[in-house]
Parts: sequence; C-alpha cells; structure tokens
Amino acid sequence: MNIVFFDSGIGGLSVLREALMLMPNENYIYFADSDNAPYGTKTKEEVKKLTFNAVQFLNEKKIKALVIACNTATSAAVRDLRETYDFPVIGMEPAVKPAVEKNNNRGKRVLVIATALTLKEEKFQNLIARFDAEHIVDMLPAPKLVEFAERFLFYGPEVSDYIKEIMPENLDQYGTLVLGCTHFPLFRRALEENLPKDIDIIDGNRGTVNHLMDILKNNNLLSLSDKKGKVTFYKSGVEVTDKTLLEKYEKILYGRNL
Repeated sequence: MNIVFFDSGIGGLSVLREALMLMPNENYIYFADSDNAPYGTKTKEEVKKLTFNAVQFLNEKKIKALVIACNTATSAAVRDLRETYDFPVIGMEPAVKPAVEKNNNRGKRVLVIATALTLKEEKFQNLIARFDAEHIVDMLPAPKLVEFAERFLFYGPEVSDYIKEIMPENLDQYGTLVLGCTHFPLFRRALEENLPKDIDIIDGNRGTVNHLMDILKNNNLLSLSDKKGKVTFYKSGVEVTDKTLLEKYEKILYGRNL
C-alpha cells in the first residue's frame, strides 16, 4: 500500500520531504501534474477536473492515504474527493492560526502569500474568518514563484528581484510571513535574504504530515516494516524514469538547502 502525494507540480515535494523524515519506512507515490501547472491561475472548475483525473489514475496504485499537497487543489477539490473515495484524503491549510496567535500580542501583522485562487477561495476565506478576529492578516498573490519553481529556479537575481518587487513597502509591520503554497518553502533561502531578519517564515507542511500520521495510526495503517520505503514519481500520469529529472526531485527531498 502507498501513501500518495499529489500536487500541480513540484511544490508538494516540500511536504513529502517532511513525511520522509518522520515516516521513512513507508512507500510513497509522488504525482506532479507539471504538464498542467500552474493551477493557481486556472478556474476552480479546471483545477477540480484536473485533480479528479489524477486521483482516478492514482486510485489504481493501492492508496492507503492521499495527501493533496497543493493548497489550490485542496481548496477546489478536497471536499468532493472525500465524498467520492474511501481512503483518507488529507489537504493543506495555510498556517494562519499559529501566525495570528503569535502576532496578536506583539502588535504585528501577518502576511500570507499564496496563489490568487487559493486566496479568493471560500476555504481560505473561512479560515481567515475563524482566526483573524483582529483583522491583522494581509494577503499577497505570488504567482511567479510557482513558475520559478517549475523551472527549478529557487535562488538568484531573478528570484530576488521578484520578491522585492511584490513585497509591501512597510515590511516592518509584519511579524510573520505565511507560505500558503507548497512551492514556496522551496524559496526559504531567497525569502530570508530579502526580508527583515525578525520576520518569522512558516508553512503548514509539518502540521499536515503530523495530521497524516495521526490518521494512519488511528486506522492501523502505519507501516510495520523496519526497511526503508521507496518513492515512485509520476509526472502527469507517466512514471518518471529520466535520470536528470529524478536527480532534481531527489535533491529537493534529501538536500539540506530547504
């Protein structure tokens, strides 16, 4: 049985990376729908259709749990996926709650960066309504970061120039930057170098994987093997065998630069 991670592209590797640290003995499938990326600029209906097409394909791969490692796809499709399939479906949620709790007493604001679709979807707006009673959360779409990631460009002048271009002028008002897209933790180094040193940068990846572990435990689905598991990669329905691409994936999963 496999734990499946699905994303529009390579961003979900940042979530799978956390899972490999905590559950190295599981077998994983990673599905990157890179041929159809980015999702964040598509309509909700388009994203939902693409997500369901991928999960229909993956359903033949002996799934014991599915992680929608994409905030945009989570917003568009997770509710309907849970109604359609019997296996556990875990979605992403931007770390708004801990960011607000930390900054309410500091007199600082919170900045959430994500795709435009994630920010305007009902799921995210409900999250803001539940936890941002003091209205300290600002939202910022950062679509080009997804495009950079799909080119495996995580650092350098082009990335830094874009970060500087989109960021608000008065960054001193912010205590926390929430990374609301799974592609964005891949830019942690670039963000840290282009933001004030006292801004915390957080994401929801570890919380998602902890939730996954709890579900697996509660359903007696955790692997009992003492051997290291394997990861199989698919790119838009085709198993990845290209060595150069596999090396790029594995560098993200096992490298020390994230």
